[in-house]
Amino acid sequence: MKEALKQLPQKAKEKQAENKKYFARLKKRPPRNLDYLMKQLHEAEFRKTDCLTCANCCKTTGPLFTRSDIDRISKHLKMKASAFEEEYLRSDEDGDAVLQQVPCTFLGEDNYCSIYDVRPKACREYPHTDRKKFHQLGALTIKNTFVCPAAYNIVEEMKRQIKL
Repeated sequence: MKEALKQLPQKAKEKQAENKKYFARLKKRPPRNLDYLMKQLHEAEFRKTDCLTCANCCKTTGPLFTRSDIDRISKHLKMKASAFEEEYLRSDEDGDAVLQQVPCTFLGEDNYCSIYDVRPKACREYPHTDRKKFHQLGALTIKNTFVCPAAYNIVEEMKRQIKL
């Protein structure tokens, strides 16, 4: 897995222009069954991919925290929301609440998340390859191919199955 992760950014960069064109076409003319197909591709990939052997998303990027996420997680940690925000979060250039640092503070050395049951919505949905209206997520999906081997594989399989 380490070697695959090391090669992933270069592989994703080599496909970036092709993927941008593909997603632009996809956005203009999404197949009627796209969301159904993406759910199938997502599920098939994650039957083969064990996130616990990777956790690259948790090691290299941080999720956005919604107000609901902050309230839920701080309650779980028995902290006031303001104390949680002060200890773990900062505002990014867009004013969104994000982690102060990566890798994620809640990621253990065994790649398990210590707040898994109450993790942020962005973590629960990552890599967003099975979301509804998938055709609207092109830029995010391309970005995720640089981080997540599963997202990269799903996009490559999607291009094989859906000729545009």
